[in-house]
Amino acid sequence: MAELNLDDLAVFVRVVDHGGFASAARELGEPTSTVSRAIARLEATSGVRLLHRTTRNVRPTTEGHELYASIAPAVTTLRGAAQTLEPSTRKPRGRLRVTAPNDLCASFLSEVIVAFLDRYPLVNLDFALTNQHSNLVSEGFDVALRAVARLSDSSLVARKLGDLELRLYTSPKYATKYGIPTSLDELHQHKCVVFRATELVRTWSLEGAPGAANLQVRGRVGGDDFSFVRAIVGAGGGIGILPHINAAADEASGRLVRVLPEYHLRGATLYLLYPSSRNVPARVTAFRDFVIEAFNAWSTRRDAGPASHRR
Repeated sequence: MAELNLDDLAVFVRVVDHGGFASAARELGEPTSTVSRAIARLEATSGVRLLHRTTRNVRPTTEGHELYASIAPAVTTLRGAAQTLEPSTRKPRGRLRVTAPNDLCASFLSEVIVAFLDRYPLVNLDFALTNQHSNLVSEGFDVALRAVARLSDSSLVARKLGDLELRLYTSPKYATKYGIPTSLDELHQHKCVVFRATELVRTWSLEGAPGAANLQVRGRVGGDDFSFVRAIVGAGGGIGILPHINAAADEASGRLVRVLPEYHLRGATLYLLYPSSRNVPARVTAFRDFVIEAFNAWSTRRDAGPASHRR
């Protein structure tokens, strides 16, 4: 016997499920004549009658019952698998794997994630938080967020979100106990919390209206993660440099106090990356556009937002 056409078998299952040609055709979005021809081809190829046709209904013959019982579960499984494929025209759904820096997720991105999940209830977000640069393709990530001075050559698609500005902060507890410096010279007299310092010594390249200044700072405590620096500064450990995007909420609530507001440091550039510009799943484009929109809104909303957005 010649091989049966898989599309025709799928049509046959729909006809049996719906008990008629017209209702099956409506679900398939095809003319009734197309459905009728598919059944006729199956019967011609198999050499047996599969359906009894009356003016009132359509029901399977004995051979039709046997064929339906053997193929219907497989057709249902294949139909479900096809529905999980996600062309860009479909509603975003499925699991989205994202890698991002620890400190970014602890601040700005946490609110973005919650808002995204509210807007797209069929998408699940699976984050790997690391300051290491993962290989998106080999490690199975859909999206990466990276704060870097320069992107390395890559086949990844990169969307620039904006430049991150660093500022000096301390806590109300520290300010009450030790005061706040009013000049760069006074900064040397204060405890400092340093980020990625060698032997706890770091040069802060400050910019601002008074002019540029390179200030060598020696700290009593330091770390390689902005979340750690933020926690130590917030606990009263001294004055530290933090990305404004990480510290803005704490500054607004009074948990952090800005120090020497006429100065800032130029930080890294924040990028969103994904593996390909072709056949991008809807969940990836939805997340990309949502994060870009959120970052732009955050930058516009704050007069002292990231440097690249202040004009």
